Amino acid sequence: MSRFAAPIAEQIWDMKYRLKEQDGTPIDATVEDSWRRIARALAEVEDKPSEWEEKFYHALEDFKYLPAGRITAGAGTGRAVTLFNCFVMGTIPDNMGGIFDMLKEAALTMQQGGGIGYDFSTIRPRGAEVKGVAADASGPLSFMDVWDAMCRTIMSAGSRRGAMMATMRCDHPDIENFITAKQDSARLRMFNLSVLVTDAFMEAVKADGPWDLKYDGKVYHTLNARDLWNKIMRATYDYAEPGVIFIDRINKMNNLNYVEQIAATNPCGEQPLPPYGACLLGSINLARLVTNPFEGNAALDPAKLDELVRLAVRMMDNVVDASRFPLEAQREEAQNKRRIGLGVTGLADALLMLGLRYGSEEAAAQTEAWMKLIARASYLASVDLAKEKGAFPLFDAEKYLNSGNMLQMDDDVREAIRKHGIRNALLTSIAPTGTISLYAGNVSSGIEPVFAYAYTRKVLQPDGSRTEEEVVDYAVQMWRDKFGDKPLPDYFVNAQTLAPMDHVRMQAAAQKWIDSSISKTINCPEDIPFEEFKSVYMEAWDTGCKGCTTYRPNDVTGSVLSVSEKEEKAPEVDQGAEVVYLTEPLDRPAALEGSTYKIKWPGSEHAIYITINDIVQGGHRRPFEVFINSKNMEHFAWTVALTRMVSAVFRRGGDVSFVVEELKAVFDPRGGAWMQGKYVPSILAAIGGVIERHMIATGFLEGEGMGLKSDPEAEKMIVGEAPRGKACPSCGSYAMRMVEGCMTCADCGHSKCG
Repeated sequence: MSRFAAPIAEQIWDMKYRLKEQDGTPIDATVEDSWRRIARALAEVEDKPSEWEEKFYHALEDFKYLPAGRITAGAGTGRAVTLFNCFVMGTIPDNMGGIFDMLKEAALTMQQGGGIGYDFSTIRPRGAEVKGVAADASGPLSFMDVWDAMCRTIMSAGSRRGAMMATMRCDHPDIENFITAKQDSARLRMFNLSVLVTDAFMEAVKADGPWDLKYDGKVYHTLNARDLWNKIMRATYDYAEPGVIFIDRINKMNNLNYVEQIAATNPCGEQPLPPYGACLLGSINLARLVTNPFEGNAALDPAKLDELVRLAVRMMDNVVDASRFPLEAQREEAQNKRRIGLGVTGLADALLMLGLRYGSEEAAAQTEAWMKLIARASYLASVDLAKEKGAFPLFDAEKYLNSGNMLQMDDDVREAIRKHGIRNALLTSIAPTGTISLYAGNVSSGIEPVFAYAYTRKVLQPDGSRTEEEVVDYAVQMWRDKFGDKPLPDYFVNAQTLAPMDHVRMQAAAQKWIDSSISKTINCPEDIPFEEFKSVYMEAWDTGCKGCTTYRPNDVTGSVLSVSEKEEKAPEVDQGAEVVYLTEPLDRPAALEGSTYKIKWPGSEHAIYITINDIVQGGHRRPFEVFINSKNMEHFAWTVALTRMVSAVFRRGGDVSFVVEELKAVFDPRGGAWMQGKYVPSILAAIGGVIERHMIATGFLEGEGMGLKSDPEAEKMIVGEAPRGKACPSCGSYAMRMVEGCMTCADCGHSKCG
């Protein structure tokens, strides 16, 4: 009997977590081998490794405890990788040497696969005086462009897809430009952006008062606070960025506010971290702990939860000692505070098994109760570890007990900490679990609602063909197994039907007992009025959330996921977004429509000419071939090769927009150039930009960085079929969706944030 509840679970394991040789030969023969590998690696730091290996294996077995993907893929492999998912980097100094030292640290961290977060508020604003060089500062956004280029370089070198978070304070003089930076779809594509919103700013917004933009004590500009708030809201309403981080609340509620100041988060926002802080993540699968599901006496087993949490805390604490770190400063930070982030997944499924409607007052109360059980168990487990192994080095009993979440902790837990200390300074966080939730049998992700009860995914086979298989939510499959074709009860709701305030209610309920933060997306309908949309963020502020991320589908952010109750037969040929899929290349017609473009690369004697010819199919133009010519003989070989390869790809049909992405991701180690006000990292990237602009002009692409021109029919989600979205850059399926703040493919698990 397979341990996997669904074919997609086994496929995710094989693609992402199964240990293999360099040539792809499996080393982990079964998922049990993967569990054993992880358990053994994390038990090696114990005095009695064999004893703890068995206990750790039991926790991992049947997907009850799910370490984050980096641990699952890397523990016990012997490879030079970090087991930490992401980092907040050091404070950026306001000088050129220090800035580029930070860039080097970021590159070294991303080289090992770590996502990174940075606060760019420390860099002086654009136009500020730079003493000693008779020049004006270029401002933080210009350096963010450099970070963006670095991330693309690391990604194009074959490492894990880069993910970065950039934050900026709401009182920085360049904040307005920061808010609108990604409205240029070709800029800062490797970044998520969030505004650090202070308590004083929120008070000024509510009072409709003035707001100073300042740096280093100097006021550069004063504007109306509500106008700035509306600018943030309008940007995220139209473009889904920037997010909002309530930074003063984060620092106030931090157990370590006596030794650290937080100004940034990891890329998905669930881990606010100090300089060189690291994310150590894992999730309890609540869907595996419910007894008698869908019955009147259904309940989550508190004894099993307590036991599992205690083992998870010990395993995660061991990761601090077992992991490599890209930088020594990161190792020291982790060792000094031993911060972990234990969270949950399968929450929505567990609520369904108890007959509770996600987003209801009853579901929120149950969520808060479960989170408190996890918090208590986590803190008491860490106290036991402190008795055995010692408290974290920066522990100070009185300061710790009078900081952050400790002020609301139960008296018995506080007394235990006062008496024995605590091993881990912070213990709880709710991380994105998109891929590991698929691996665990398609349980609902994190604390998100069920996205879709069932859909059909297309699976690419080795021979190039695609087969279809149904992907069913874990709780829905349990219902089917138990009740057959009996209709789902009314309390089964999904992300497409929930009101935004239901999302906020659930986030606020969970946040009360989470000492770090939560990665969650609040889905909003496309037609939500702007004033109502703004009230979502104000409600998040008023109810104690530490941040807010929304997703309103529109022409800019992505396809509209609408649910049609009408069963429709899928066409035999997928014409998604007017793209024709071919098994053989088309014959070349005698005449084609085309255009020729000229690139003059700075410093090069000769220009490059690019001719792109199109074929017309179904009344729409699509690229068919490209010719690249230059008088510079040094360019001859690669321009001929590029002409032949790109033309061959174009003639095969399908979604060829990836050609643009690949070319634009190429970076010349000798440096790029500024062209028409934008930094272009290489000649190949410039060629990619030309091809992209041609595709946009002919209607093949929606816009810069936006993918295929949308087809209204491709944007419908038929019940029982795959939600249609942008094409996945990894597998090509139209299954990209916003989950926990990241565009994620429902078919292969590919995530924008890694």
